Amino acid sequence: QVQVVESGGGSVQTGGSLRLTCSASGLSFDEYAMTWFRQAPGKEREGVSCISASSAFLYYADALKDRFTISRDNAKKRVYLQMNSLKPEDTAMYYCAAYGYNDCSGPWWSEHGSSHWGQGTQVTVSS
Repeated sequence: QVQVVESGGGSVQTGGSLRLTCSASGLSFDEYAMTWFRQAPGKEREGVSCISASSAFLYYADALKDRFTISRDNAKKRVYLQMNSLKPEDTAMYYCAAYGYNDCSGPWWSEHGSSHWGQGTQVTVSS
């Protein structure tokens, strides 16, 4: 059974940092690209970042690439999202998922390409 669990969320002030962790089990982790998404209240889920199975390819939403960094540790079956200079508009539930193409090719930013979603971890940024 595939299980994906996000952790590391919390409440921070504007300008603060958080590091999210996604732990996966029950799948051949090193064969999957992994994605991070977020969903703010009343908004659609949006793609944040994608990392290929080998970490060779990294992709970010344009508005986030200067502040967010994705990484992974295949030995530990974990994906990380380092978020710096956080803003109130970053407030959202953050989700991790496995992507259908191991090199992040295709529209990784669309939630329809990812599966095995976790329950999410809440990030709240106050001004």
